[in-house]
Order: sequence, then C-alpha cells, then structure tokens
Amino acid sequence: MVYLASRVQDKLAPWRDAPGWCVALSGGLDSTVLLHLLAGLSDRPALRAVHVHHGLQQVADTWPEHCRRLCDALGVELLVRHVRVEEDASIEQAARNARYGAFSEVLQTGEILLTGQHREDQAETLLLRLLRGAGLRGLMAMPGQRSLGAGSLVRPLLDISRDELLRHAQAHGLSWIEDSSNADTRFNRNYLRHQVFPALASRWPQASRSLARAAGHLAQAGELLDELAREDLVQAQVPGDFPWLGLPSLHLPGLAHLSPARQRNAMQSWLARFTRLPDTDHWAGWNDLRDARADASPIWKLTDGELHRAGERIYWLSGNWLGAPGEAAYWNDPRQALELAGNGRVFLTGNLPQEGLRIAYRQGGESMTLPGRGRRDLKRLLNERQVPCFVRSRLPLLFAGERLVAVANLPDLTDGDLQLVWRVPTSEQGLR
Repeated sequence: MVYLASRVQDKLAPWRDAPGWCVALSGGLDSTVLLHLLAGLSDRPALRAVHVHHGLQQVADTWPEHCRRLCDALGVELLVRHVRVEEDASIEQAARNARYGAFSEVLQTGEILLTGQHREDQAETLLLRLLRGAGLRGLMAMPGQRSLGAGSLVRPLLDISRDELLRHAQAHGLSWIEDSSNADTRFNRNYLRHQVFPALASRWPQASRSLARAAGHLAQAGELLDELAREDLVQAQVPGDFPWLGLPSLHLPGLAHLSPARQRNAMQSWLARFTRLPDTDHWAGWNDLRDARADASPIWKLTDGELHRAGERIYWLSGNWLGAPGEAAYWNDPRQALELAGNGRVFLTGNLPQEGLRIAYRQGGESMTLPGRGRRDLKRLLNERQVPCFVRSRLPLLFAGERLVAVANLPDLTDGDLQLVWRVPTSEQGLR
C-alpha cells in the first residue's frame, strides 16, 4: 500500500508547488482512495475536496453527508456544490458537463483538480470512442492533465487498476458509496463494463492494460500532430486589418499551400480551444468556407460558435457576437462612456456637436458627408474598407440629430475631428 502512495506522489511531483490540490470527491471507491492517499502525504500543498450533487437520484441526497464524514476523519475541507443537469439526449454527457462546470467554478488560480479515473476507465473510454468512429484526437482518450477554469485537471490514477484501489480501500477499512446506477446497462459505459469487458478479459486477461497502453501511444501520436499543427498555423496567424475586433482569426493564404490533411489537422488544433470538434461529415463546412469566392461571406456553424469568412480571413465568433445588438441608445452625457446592450461600449474624443447624440445601427440607406468628398453612401464606404459583413450590423454609428457624423473605429469616416471609439464585446470566446 505504501508502494501505491509513492506512485501517486511521484505522478504529482510536477504540481507539488501548486497553491492547492482539490479532489473531485464522488464518494465512490476511486475518489475515496485518492483522497485517502493524498491526505496521507506529508509533502503536498493544501488539500480540499469538492462533491457535486446532481440530484438525479433520491438516494444521492445522503452522499454529501457521507463525503463530509470522510473528510472530517481525514481533516480535509469539503465543498458541496448542487447542480442542475440539463435535459439532453445523453444524460451521462449532460451530468458530466454540469459536474465539470461546477469544478471549473470552484477552482482557484493555479489550483489542481485531481480526479480518480483509473486504468479500466481509460480502457472503457478508448473502446467507446472507437465504437463512435472517433479520429486520432478522440482516441487519445482521457489526457493525464489539461487546463480547467483558473487551474488544471490532473488524473494521477490512469496507470493504476481498480483492483489495486480496492485492495487499498480494504486494507485501510475505508467505506465508499456504491452508486446503483453504475449497474444500469442502458448506459453505454456500464454496458461495456459489465457485459463486454468481462468477456474480453476471459480471453485476453490483460485487455484493460493493453487498451490503456494503446491510448498512451495514441496520445503521443496526437502530440506530434499538435506540434505539426502549431508549425503550420504560424503562417496563418499574421495580424489582420481590424485588430480592434479582438476576435481569434486566421489568414487563409497561410494554409492554402498545405495538403487537405494538414489543413484539417491545423484547423482541428486551432478550433479545439473554442469548441467541440465536428464529426467527419461536418468537415465539408471547412471546404465550403475555404473555397468560397473572396467576395462571399460563408459561415460554418459549429457546436459552440461560428466561423465567418471575410475576404481572405476567417474569424471565430461566439457569445455576444452571435446575437443582435440592442436598440438605438441616446447619449445623454457624451463625456462618459456609453454601455451598449450586448455590444460593448463606446466613448468620444474631439469636439462634440451641439445636437443631441445617439448611437444606432445600420438599417440600410445611410449616408454621410465627408470633408473634401461630399456625401457618400455608407454601404459603399464600408465596402471600400472591406469591413467584414458580420461587423457591419453591429458597428455603432453616431448620429447628431438626424445626421450621421461618425462610424466607430474607422477614423476617416467622421465629420470633423470627432472620433467614436468602440470597445467590442468581451464575453468569453468559448475557450475549452
């Protein structure tokens, strides 16, 4: 048993100087043993645990108290978080999303969340993803570590079997929760665990070990593909003409010389920061986006946002950018910044007109008078400057009375020295 503790301690050596460790404590065997092992380590950061209550079973109402007794016995602080599981085609996935959302919220800056997934969990994950036809990144199964919220998620038990955890629990007289839903073979993972893996193990006793090892090999191959993707993306990450948009974007010509396979690999790596990746059938959207005419404005809709093309550049949009801006707003005190509903804020520099000011958005047919050029149609002016189409509908326009006097963030589109400065929406861009 001392050997098991030392293995976990060695696995966690890179995070020994973290500000804190936080155990995801379900109360089941795996997380109970993990918490017991960590509580017994002398050379570690401050330790606490968090239990997420999904409310999916009536019996689960007793689980927080079980976790509290365990934590009290080990001298560990416990947080209990109640979550609401959204109705979804997959209750397993919906519960997982709610759980990790709660973990992300409680993690402090630099803190490490430790979870109890073990070797058999890794093997099950790999087999599930094979059955779904996952690509290489999916077949990497569960990573040993990844970012989460303000900290990181670490799985220190992935090379340890469930039998080893069970022996440790029995040797130390630990008690744990047996979730009856884990026996329900209507759930895919439970079906694999209770029906498929026993049959595999009867023929190939080392099946779980071999599958977990294969996941490790695939993870190494995935790391090489990510390294290649980073190199390929360098030429596509040149600055655009509208840096004030603050949107993730790529320059398409930087990818055009790559083979289709390398283009897709680079895009998978880039998109993984923002959204769940599309399946094979949906990758036709990338071809349409890439091959569209330069004057077209194609959109590729993904799970957590959209890719928009403008000229030779593609932009990732999510959050406020996917909704329409609010109504026109009157600017009663133009000496102060004006907050715009769902559209950031604006402020003014230069000499202010005497008329009443308001912010509005394009309706069509607007025009403005420019020094030395006379009256010009706004649509043509925006076309000349190649302002992306997705920006035009939410680009703030400053009116003095009925007169259009300034367009946000386009310094030459103003009547006089007045400048309208727009700070675009700053909501999360769907980072994952």
